[in-house]
Amino acid sequence: MGAGSWGTTFAKVLADSGSEAGRRVMVWARREEVAVEINTRHTNSRYLRETQLPSNITSSSDPREVLAGADLVVLAVPAQSLREQLRSFRDAIEPGAVLVSLMKGLERDTDARMSEVIAAEVDIDPERIAVLSGPNLAMEIARKQPTASVVACSDIETAAWIAALCSTEYFRPYTNTDLIGVEIGGIAKNVIALAVGICDGMGMGDNTKSSIITRGLAETTRLALALGGKYETLSGLAGLGDLVATCSSSLSRNNTAGRLLGQGLYLDEVNDRMSQTAEGIKSGRAVLDLAIRNNVEVPITEAVVMVLEGTLSVENMGARLLGRELKSEGELQ
Repeated sequence: MGAGSWGTTFAKVLADSGSEAGRRVMVWARREEVAVEINTRHTNSRYLRETQLPSNITSSSDPREVLAGADLVVLAVPAQSLREQLRSFRDAIEPGAVLVSLMKGLERDTDARMSEVIAAEVDIDPERIAVLSGPNLAMEIARKQPTASVVACSDIETAAWIAALCSTEYFRPYTNTDLIGVEIGGIAKNVIALAVGICDGMGMGDNTKSSIITRGLAETTRLALALGGKYETLSGLAGLGDLVATCSSSLSRNNTAGRLLGQGLYLDEVNDRMSQTAEGIKSGRAVLDLAIRNNVEVPITEAVVMVLEGTLSVENMGARLLGRELKSEGELQ
């Protein structure tokens, strides 16, 4: 459900994995012209250029047509639109279907993780809600460059079933039962990537960016642990792995948005230039609010949100972070 870069790419992964078994994968495209292109040219050029999609992928702009008979429903819409989208098509979801979230964002106002939004809007057992996260730069995966990710579900057998469906020669899924840690890792890293992008845009060096990534992992870990996540999850693919990929790659939407901010563009100008949603911009305030509510220090996130809201200039962000009280590196709280 969603024909953006990652939604289309993951459909390709599922189709490649099940090609010999005759698996059919359908993609819901909000725009009819995208569905037509996928069906006739087997491409989604807006997001994946000329990457050829497998012939066992079809598309429709009618969500009910896509959901009919589906035992696995993959949700890949912008995080802030998920609740509204679910309300529009939840009654068409097959009884017994498993729902997987590819989204890495917190809902504004409620500060809810995407799995929590799904649970609130769809009458479904918690054991049938899963999330997939990790270093998921869509274009690299679409080009079959090797990558690993994490499938998390409270029921390990469901996680293993999903992992088997998306295992290919280039995509290696691991399983986990820590939904909180996996989701928070994928959410918070977007905000940290904005900070690294700002440093890039301002011409800062690798020492600066490495420091932001390392301390960004520390504050992400603090937040995940406070919410009930596990330390080892944040040191794995959904934590450190995703953080490194998103902060260092020019393919990262959040890094790109941060770089434009660091070059002096206003937020409205950045949004105008972006063809896809940079979730860190949308979710930054929600991450900060969640941290404040749980008494967790997240100084990098706080500084980024201040930049986004216009109360701190990018030029003064570094001074704010470096001027904090000295403490032991090992302090998590």
